[in-house]
Amino acid sequence: MSGTGLFVRGGFHPTGDDAVPALADGRPAQTVVLVGNAGGDLWRAFTADNPSMAGDHPLDRWVDGHLEKAAGAVGGELVFPTRRPYPPIMRWARRAGPVHGSPINLLIHPDFGLWHVYRGAFLFADRLDLPAKEVRPSPCDTCEKKPCLKACPAESFKPDRFDAVACVTHVESPAGANCAARGCLARRACPVGRDHAYPVEAGAYHMGAVVRTVRRWIDQGMPGANPGAETGTGTGAQGDA
Repeated sequence: MSGTGLFVRGGFHPTGDDAVPALADGRPAQTVVLVGNAGGDLWRAFTADNPSMAGDHPLDRWVDGHLEKAAGAVGGELVFPTRRPYPPIMRWARRAGPVHGSPINLLIHPDFGLWHVYRGAFLFADRLDLPAKEVRPSPCDTCEKKPCLKACPAESFKPDRFDAVACVTHVESPAGANCAARGCLARRACPVGRDHAYPVEAGAYHMGAVVRTVRRWIDQGMPGANPGAETGTGTGAQGDA
C-alpha cells in the first residue's frame, strides 16, 4: 500500500465478544488486522490519481480498490466498515491500538488526534504473530476545556447521540459556510494532533458526503438516523468518508 497513505493500524486475536464474522468457508477468523489512514497523505495520493473526481464516490472506489488488492496479496478476507452488515469497527480499533472514545464520538489517537480513519479489516484463518498492543492514555482525560463540545454552532453533539439533522441543516445554511468549506468545526477545535489535520479541500469533500448521506436518510423517512456511530469512518457518514 506504499504511496497510498494507507497503513496497518494494528491487529488483535478475536474472542467471542468481538463480533468478528466467520470466514467465507465458515472457519473462525483467528487474526484481525486493521488498515486505515491518518493525516493528509491519503488525500494527496487520491487527488493525484483522480484530479477530475469523476464518477460516484470516487474516494471510496479508489480506497476500496487498493484494499482489495492488498487483501489479495496477503491472503486476508476483507471487511469494509461502511458496508452492511456494519462491523463494530470502533470496538475492533480499541482492541488493536491506543485509541479512545472522544466527547464527539470519534475515536481519538494520542498522536493523530481526530485526524485518522479505519478503512478496512483483513481477517485471517491463522493466528498470526502480532506485536503487543500499544497502551497509552486518552488525551481527553487531561483536556479540561473540551473545546470540541463548544465549537459546534448547531449544538449537534448531544450527551447520548449526534444530531445529524441539526448538523446538516446548519451546514446547508448561510451560517454554515465555514463548516461546508473547511469541515467540522468541532473536529477542528481539538488541540490534539493538529499537525495531522486534513487539507482544507478534504474537509469540504467529507462534509459534502455527510450532507448527502443525511439528506438521503431523511428522504427515506429516517430523520433520527445516527450516521456512523459504530463505523469510525471519521466523518460519521457512510460513503466517501
